Amino acid sequence: MNGGIDLNIKFNKEPVTLVGSQVKVGEKAKPFKAVKNDLSEFNSEDYKGKILVYSVVPSIDTGVCSLQARTFNEDATKLGDDVVVVTISNDLPFAQKRFCATEGIDNSMIISDYKDHEFGEKYGFLMKELMLLARGVVVVDKEGNISYVEYVEEVTNEVDFEKAIEAVKKLK
Repeated sequence: MNGGIDLNIKFNKEPVTLVGSQVKVGEKAKPFKAVKNDLSEFNSEDYKGKILVYSVVPSIDTGVCSLQARTFNEDATKLGDDVVVVTISNDLPFAQKRFCATEGIDNSMIISDYKDHEFGEKYGFLMKELMLLARGVVVVDKEGNISYVEYVEEVTNEVDFEKAIEAVKKLK
């Protein structure tokens, strides 16, 4: 693991250390692999040419994370076929699958970074103290460039849904 990122991120008002490399608008999105909830491999390279919305949450079993996954799932239907919404957490794929079935998540994808923490480290969302992902959003354009990034300062708070969706709409 690389050194920590200094963004003053807190979890329940306690400072946490983000591991990896903070991503910034204008950078090329880093390819990564994770695990889909059917245990197959998710490869970000498979979605080249699409607008990607990475909705990053600590655990889908919490109220704020659940709200984030449901909100982006609903928005996915309005954004068009060239937009792929991917919620990422370190929850086990089995819990993610149950969550999707219970909550009716069928317009977006939920993937797990539990195995290798590749997304968390490459995008700078992995909280060292908890080994969970911090909350945020990353929007990647069709050319693979990062066009919007939000690291939520207090992980227990919501992302700015409006700004994230507006960033996607600007790319269409």
